[in-house]
Amino acid sequence: MKKLALLVVATLFSVTSFAQTKWNVDPMHSFLNFSVKHLGISFVDGKFEKYEGTFIGSPEDLTKGTFSFTVDANSIDTGVEMRDNHLKSADFFDTAKFNSMKFDTKSIKKTGKDKYELVGNLTIKNITKPVTFRLVYGGLLADDGNGNTKLGFQATTTINRFDFDVAYDPTGQAIGKEIDITVNLEFSKAN
Repeated sequence: MKKLALLVVATLFSVTSFAQTKWNVDPMHSFLNFSVKHLGISFVDGKFEKYEGTFIGSPEDLTKGTFSFTVDANSIDTGVEMRDNHLKSADFFDTAKFNSMKFDTKSIKKTGKDKYELVGNLTIKNITKPVTFRLVYGGLLADDGNGNTKLGFQATTTINRFDFDVAYDPTGQAIGKEIDITVNLEFSKAN
């Protein structure tokens, strides 16, 4: 009887591990965007062009999944080269010393139909802080016409740049302290 119980437990663990699928971010259909207030009257938008990311989990129960991302800080793009170069300098991201940013999941909690709270650790300039994203599950597409299975999400949050020592303009009057982040993600099921 004891052997039968162990066999059942081992089988359940095997099924659970197979249910966790690896999904790779599709950079052609994903966007890492940010927006910051400028002079207190308007907003400057930007994005990061180069990043790698995975979701390991199952669409049947996203709460057991994990997201992991690495972003190339040098790939920042606001559409103005002079501003981008300043953002890469020691005044902001200091990409000569800190060329990447990272995010790793701590938990995912369902809050409504297709809505979740994604909590994780965000690392910018080697400073790691917990960040909570509002996550919307866009759905699953079994075949995109090219034989690929796709998974979609949108994640939004607001962070205080001073928490990560991005402290140029300490008054926050010319450049806002809060950064709105919107991440639109499409993943392809890994083979």
